[in-house]
Order: sequence, then C-alpha cells, then structure tokens
Amino acid sequence: MHEEYMALLHNHTWDLVQPTPTQNVVRCKWVYCIKQKADGGIDSSFYVVSSKWPIRQLDVKNAFLQEHLIEEVYMTQPPGFIDPSRPDYHIGFSDSKADSSLFILWGKQYIVYLLVYVDDMILTGTPGAPFKSIIIALQKEFAMKDLGPLHFFLGMEARRNSAGLYLTQSKYIHDILTRTSMLECKPISSPVNTGPRLSIRDGSSFEDPSLYRSVVGSLQYLSLTRPDIAYSVNQVCQFLHCPTTTHWQAVKRILRYLKGTITHELHIHPSSMSSVHGFSNADWVGNPDDRRSVSGFVIFLGSNPVSWSSKKQRTVARSSTESEYKSLANATAEILWLQSLLQELGISQHHPPTLWCDNISTIYLTANPIFHVRTKHIEIDYHFVRERFLRRQLLIRFINSTDQLASGLTKGLFSSRFIDIRSKLHVEIPPFGLQGSNKG
Repeated sequence: MHEEYMALLHNHTWDLVQPTPTQNVVRCKWVYCIKQKADGGIDSSFYVVSSKWPIRQLDVKNAFLQEHLIEEVYMTQPPGFIDPSRPDYHIGFSDSKADSSLFILWGKQYIVYLLVYVDDMILTGTPGAPFKSIIIALQKEFAMKDLGPLHFFLGMEARRNSAGLYLTQSKYIHDILTRTSMLECKPISSPVNTGPRLSIRDGSSFEDPSLYRSVVGSLQYLSLTRPDIAYSVNQVCQFLHCPTTTHWQAVKRILRYLKGTITHELHIHPSSMSSVHGFSNADWVGNPDDRRSVSGFVIFLGSNPVSWSSKKQRTVARSSTESEYKSLANATAEILWLQSLLQELGISQHHPPTLWCDNISTIYLTANPIFHVRTKHIEIDYHFVRERFLRRQLLIRFINSTDQLASGLTKGLFSSRFIDIRSKLHVEIPPFGLQGSNKG
C-alpha cells in the first residue's frame, strides 16, 4: 500500500487542499487485486520469435489515469495515508499509427518495441538494444518493477524454447471450469455439433442469464489464443440478450471440449518468411432467425496464424457469391491493417498478400467488371477488394474446399476435419516438459 500511495504522489495525482463547507467530497477507498502467476501463485516480482529477440515484461505499480480534468473534483485522502510532477515521457519512442498501444524506438543499430496495456508492458527488440537504460528511464517516471522475461501477460501464459513461443490460457480455462462446476465433466472432441444452427426459439428461458453472459464473455477472451473455438463462441454470443436452456447446453459443450484440450497451446514457430497470406470463407444464410451469413477468415504471417475472426454479416446476402465476397472484404481490411503495422515495424513485404477462397464466382467478381452488372446490389464498400486486386496489391487465389482453413470459422465440422484444421492453426499440445500447471 505504501508503494502504491507513494507512486500516486509521485505522479501528482492530486493536490491536498481544504474543501469549502458546501463542496461535495468523493469518498476514497482501497481496492485490492492479487496478481497471479500462470500456476496460480502470487506474483512477486511473431516476428520476435523468428528473430530470437528478448522479450521483457514490466508492471506499473499503479494505473491511475493521468488526463487533466477541467472540472474540480474533491476526494477524501486514502485510508491510512493522511496527507511529483505529472509524467510526460516518450524517451525517444514514437507512437504507432496502426496500434495505439504500441510505441517504437529506432536507434542507429537497433529497434525496440514497447507494448502498453494500462499498467502492463512488454518490451522487446534487437539483441543489442539498450533495454536496461530504457527500463531505468521508465522507472524514473513511473513506479514500476522489471518482471524479467515474458511469462504471464493479461491472463495469457508465455513459454519459450528452441521450437518457438507457446501461448496458453490453461489456468484461465481451469478457472472457468471450476466456476461452472464443469471441472470433472466428460470431454468431447469438438466444440460445436454439425447439426442445425442454434435459434432464438430453441429451448426455454435460462434461469441465470447473468451466468450465461459471464461465461460467454470469458470464452470470448479465451479465443485470443484459441482460434479453434472462435466459431462456436460466436454462435453462443448471438443469444446474450435472451439465453435459453438449449443455448446453455451449447456453452457447456464448448466447456467439455476445453476440458479435453486444456493442455493445448498456440505455437508460434520461428519462420524465415514474412509474407502475408490468408484464408476467407463464408456460410451462406446459415442463421435460421435472420438468414444472415457467417464470415470467417484467418491471416498468416509466414507460417504462423496472427489474426482470425468468425462474425455474422451485417446484411443478408442474396447469393453465396455475395456472402463470400463480403467475407473476402473483411479479410482484405484485416490484411491492409496488418500491412500498415508491419511497415511501421520495419518488416518489408516483397510480394503482394494472397487470399485463398474456395468460391470461383467470387474470384471472378474481383477481376471481371462485366460480372458486376449482375451484382449491382452489393454494397459499394465491399468493392475495394477489386480495386486492390486490379492494382496488384492483393492476389486472390482459388483453393479447394477440403484445404480451406477458414471453414472451421464458419460452420460446425466433423471431428476428423476439425482436428486437422486445428493442428494447421498451430493449436497443439506442447512438447513434454514444457506444459504448465493447471492447478488453481
């Protein structure tokens, strides 16, 4: 508490004044939060993988917002602490235009990246970068501690060996299973069935909507490292406003799948390639309630998946070609953002990105202007895909449906096909001896 209080004073969070008799005074209280390691103990202390750069983790001791307020706000002093300057640091870093959480420092013979999320930071860069002096400069402005090599960040455990970087949320899964009394449930081989889609008319009202929303929200966060559950989680997200018993059974199926794959991790391989390619897919009018389609894509940087999405489309598609074209537009927008980020990071791209699609009519639509006469109803904003294609900034290629990795993001698959796609998305069991503890 003393460190927290001194950090607040150092940041000049407030001025100690005598309020007027008519002034409303906001009460103050301490809120305690115990940070945990990946094994549940108390914490006391993509390109980067391929280049074998060091990755360090920093933690700011407090996260009080530093924005100036126009209004005057009076607050009582913190309990136990009755009774400097506002930090304005950059120490040479420039902010990223593609990602507001990223800061970049270019040296003559080095480059450093600083990723900030509230009071948690990741610092990485070329091996010869002055990490020690950067950390010291940050510590002069903020009360922070150096946690050493990256190990546990925002609920995600990171482990590294010669085979690459492994990201997992196994403890997070363990906590969800414990909270839902599913820790001893029988595992299942896939997170969603291959039968009819869920409907708002299925089942009767679920007795605890708050529990449903809480668990589904946790599953959404889990999909950050588990692309294999992106589609199934998207499906149960459609019913947050009015969940039923059938929808809850679908959530429990996801939990049963996670119980059987709690040791699976996302493996980031070292790769000499920095090319961007992606897979785009759609399932036409699959939603039984509003007949909207589901778009899915997965984007790779070299051999590693770096971005994925499963999302219901905003409008009803009149044909399978239109639904696939809309999905292609979503994937293109993601690739453009990734290209912008890579450019800021100094990672050169020697060839245009390639998007793989299993719908021939959609590919024709990107190249043949005459074909557009029959598709005038498609919204204009989706046609930027064709513009990129004509400028040779994007390659659209056909791929057989059996090789379409994005199909697992748009529909339920049989177990054998689902497991094959899961492995190609690098969700796998790590080598023996690298697995973490699942105990809470």
